Amino acid sequence: MIRLVRLLHKLSGNTAYRSHLESLLPASARFDPGHHAVMMGYDFHLTEIGPKLIEVNTNAGGIWYASLCDDPETVGFPERLGSRLLKTFYDDYARFRNAPESRPKTLVILDENPAEQPLYAEMQVFAALFKKAGIVAVLADPSEIAAQEDGLYLNGKPVEMIYNRHCDFYLQTPELEHIRAAYLQGQVCLSPNPHAYGLLADKRRMMLWCRPAIMQGFGLSEAEVSLLAATVPETRLLAELTTEEAWSIRKQWVFKPETGYASRGVYVGDKLTKHKLAELVQEETLIQRRIPPSLTFGEDGQAFKTDYRLFVYRDRILGVATRIYQGQVTNLRTENGGFAKVRLVV
Repeated sequence: MIRLVRLLHKLSGNTAYRSHLESLLPASARFDPGHHAVMMGYDFHLTEIGPKLIEVNTNAGGIWYASLCDDPETVGFPERLGSRLLKTFYDDYARFRNAPESRPKTLVILDENPAEQPLYAEMQVFAALFKKAGIVAVLADPSEIAAQEDGLYLNGKPVEMIYNRHCDFYLQTPELEHIRAAYLQGQVCLSPNPHAYGLLADKRRMMLWCRPAIMQGFGLSEAEVSLLAATVPETRLLAELTTEEAWSIRKQWVFKPETGYASRGVYVGDKLTKHKLAELVQEETLIQRRIPPSLTFGEDGQAFKTDYRLFVYRDRILGVATRIYQGQVTNLRTENGGFAKVRLVV
């Protein structure tokens, strides 16, 4: 898993790979802001023949919940983890400013109606981490941010950095138009950002990674191509199949919207009805070879589906957690479900 994360980070800087994507990306993603993306997440299922990548995220949540396994009563990040996380924000902002010692004075944690989000408590913990470091940190909805000629402002104070938890990954909705304009003009450090999403987290990228012939064309070594082939499940566009073909092989696949998140709009093939299949927009739906999650058993014998998330900055692993759940995805309410700690044994 770590080898794959580092390979994909390397690939994101590959000139041939970037050129290939140029015509496929919206303008917001073609713009290179000069920095990377904090809080990347790489999700895996474990199989008998090794790990399989399920998806890449640019605003991965849950790291605080996983850290609670050490101390369920804590109100902040453990000191070591907090320091590591803070450094990623410092590093990204310094790259944005092209000044190694530069630090943001003001930071906004951005999401749609933050107080209504399932991971609101985690965002508050991040805000506390920033405030302890002397950064003015506020949770805000895009509507609370004002655009002026020289940049973005919140409550009359300039916004120097945005920790972006919003799920409009390409900044395409009218609500984010002013954020998009400031980002494209280099007036604010937005992290994560559309550039990182387009290179790594857009689910359509997996259609490339699983095809050895295409990846060889980007100059990857035989070992690198083999690693991708072994860890990235076959991913295709639904439009490549007729409706009859898709129906006949549906049980072998998972059907995903190309820009979905949090398992919204995802259908496991054996649960898909003919009516729902006919409703899917073929040019906007991906099919991915089904990789069942591994299982974790509770003391009472209850089985929980389990997937693994690596939290990453660039090629630096910040932490590993599992999501334990029943149904399609963890809801943080199922008893014994949620985020769990991973103990590494060597």
